[in-house]
Amino acid sequence: MKKIATLCMLITTVITYAQDNLAQNTIKGVLAGNQGQVIQLAEAFSEEQYDWRPAEGVNSVGEALLHVAGGNYYLAMKMGFPPPEDVDMMNLGKISGKENIIATLKKSNEFVLEKIMEVKTEDLTTEVDFGFAKMNKMGGLLAMMEHNGEHKGQLIAYARSNGVVPPWSK
Repeated sequence: MKKIATLCMLITTVITYAQDNLAQNTIKGVLAGNQGQVIQLAEAFSEEQYDWRPAEGVNSVGEALLHVAGGNYYLAMKMGFPPPEDVDMMNLGKISGKENIIATLKKSNEFVLEKIMEVKTEDLTTEVDFGFAKMNKMGGLLAMMEHNGEHKGQLIAYARSNGVVPPWSK
């Protein structure tokens, strides 16, 4: 009987935690899906295609991927989560080479997915000045998700322009 009571308490705790973090869990799930597809695209481009840009003054493939990584860190930083000490925000855009860029993006993805779950439900309404807008932390999490989705679309267009088929649509 004691084991059943302990099991019931454990299940209740898990369900309560999941409900308490419903927004964070939902955003994390959608963001992880977008991030996974961006990584698939990053891996599908050849090394040479990383320098391709659709027009002068527009981000190249590599620059777009680094922009996403920088955006992840920036939005998390504004919500109170400074980037890891080994991340140099001022020189993030100088990283070169397909392998290095993908590693940088993956690291930023893992960082923000972890930090999303550190935002407490009661803090979702706390206002934050993101520099481009003032919104609450929930808005910041949604901006993070939307930013990754926006650049997934950009990279799909870049891929199609270069004869690269997004891996999930083959």
